[in-house]
Amino acid sequence: MPDKEEVLIQEQQEAISRIAAREDRPLSYYIVTYGCQMNVRDSETLAGMLQNMGMKEAGDRRTADFVLFNTCCVRENAERRALGNVTWLKEIRKENPNLLIAVCGCMIQEPGMAEKIIRQYPFIDLAFGTHNLPRFPMLMEKLLNSRRRVIEVSDQTRMDIYEGQPVVRQSPHEAFITIMYGCNNFCSYCIVPYVRGREVSRESSHIIKEAEELAASGVKDITLLGQNVNSYGLDRPGELRFHELLAFLDSIGIERIRFMTSHPKDISDELIDVMGKAKHVCHALHLPVQHGSNRVLHDMNRRYTREHYLDRVHKLRTAVPDIALSTDIIVGYPGETREEFEETLSLVREVRYASAFTFIYSPRVGTPAARMPKTVSKEEATARIEELIALQKSITAETLQGMVGETHRVLFTEQSRRNSAQFAGKNDYNITVNADADESVIGRILPVRITAAKETTLQGIILE
Repeated sequence: MPDKEEVLIQEQQEAISRIAAREDRPLSYYIVTYGCQMNVRDSETLAGMLQNMGMKEAGDRRTADFVLFNTCCVRENAERRALGNVTWLKEIRKENPNLLIAVCGCMIQEPGMAEKIIRQYPFIDLAFGTHNLPRFPMLMEKLLNSRRRVIEVSDQTRMDIYEGQPVVRQSPHEAFITIMYGCNNFCSYCIVPYVRGREVSRESSHIIKEAEELAASGVKDITLLGQNVNSYGLDRPGELRFHELLAFLDSIGIERIRFMTSHPKDISDELIDVMGKAKHVCHALHLPVQHGSNRVLHDMNRRYTREHYLDRVHKLRTAVPDIALSTDIIVGYPGETREEFEETLSLVREVRYASAFTFIYSPRVGTPAARMPKTVSKEEATARIEELIALQKSITAETLQGMVGETHRVLFTEQSRRNSAQFAGKNDYNITVNADADESVIGRILPVRITAAKETTLQGIILE
């Protein structure tokens, strides 16, 4: 008897086929993606479904018959931007009455958001949560049949895994592989466990097969994705642990392997050892610290101390001396004092990140931190983040300047956005490098001598 996953995939394929045969289906689509790489990978699956439905990707949302917003709710700004752009499409519909508007992803999964959409955004035709993504074709067919809005949000606490869904990769040279879904950490400020559910790992055999197929198709750079990749396999007795999976993938010959995101409390000595010995694992690691104060880290429920974090950094740099670290930092968390903010600054000076994503604390409804009294004014939080950004900019500038004269391996993937005579790609440290070239370099990893450092990028000369 087929299991639940097999039944749903069959239903999905049948719905896609029926939509493709309809004369009244939309002919073009456009997907707007907000948030993390997990959302980007979800959008690739949605694009695969839409193309199998017989739709072509439009060059612009103004010209599409179906526009889908894949949303993020980790921070208030992302939510506000998404809803603002959805509202803007209401005006576009006046020019194209047949336009269908859909919203999906983490924002829809947020408590109370579905009710808000029903009440305040009647022009949205279709809305579904993160757990409902595999049912998208069935929801689309229901919309086309009824021509009435469809909203579906599951309240399940774990993501069901469905292998074999269609996908349209954004790049023929780089690819994301989701290895697990959800999060068990429940950091006090974070909405992710509530909208993505608890941790669930894919079977390693499926991950390895996907990586091998990508390598065979010419993909040179893969990024393993999970809210906390270090927890991979813990929910599957007898499954590989993350460091074992990473070592196996390194052995199959993919030219570059990256992974994110790593929780500092779960960076094991075994993982650090694999990173130090691996031939294809890039010397770059995103290691979110969030804060430099032990008291604030405790309130955030991060479950590590400043000292533990610095110990992991020390061991990483011992095993991989040239590793480039990046991080996430929150400023203005409830209760943060000036002295505690200074601890964040001192940690940044000590670690010397290659780059950092910095944010003013944004309360998310349903999280413990949202119930904490707000003690840092908007003006003070703004002043603090500006101070932090200035510090990190100076460190980044010094880091990039220190690379001038070195030779880096760069995977070229696109024409430079600021200079049409140049092409751009990432080096092993996940830093963008621009060089004079023509389109023949696309998809190739080439040696580049670094000649200059810009604010966040490098310039170089190709040596081949």
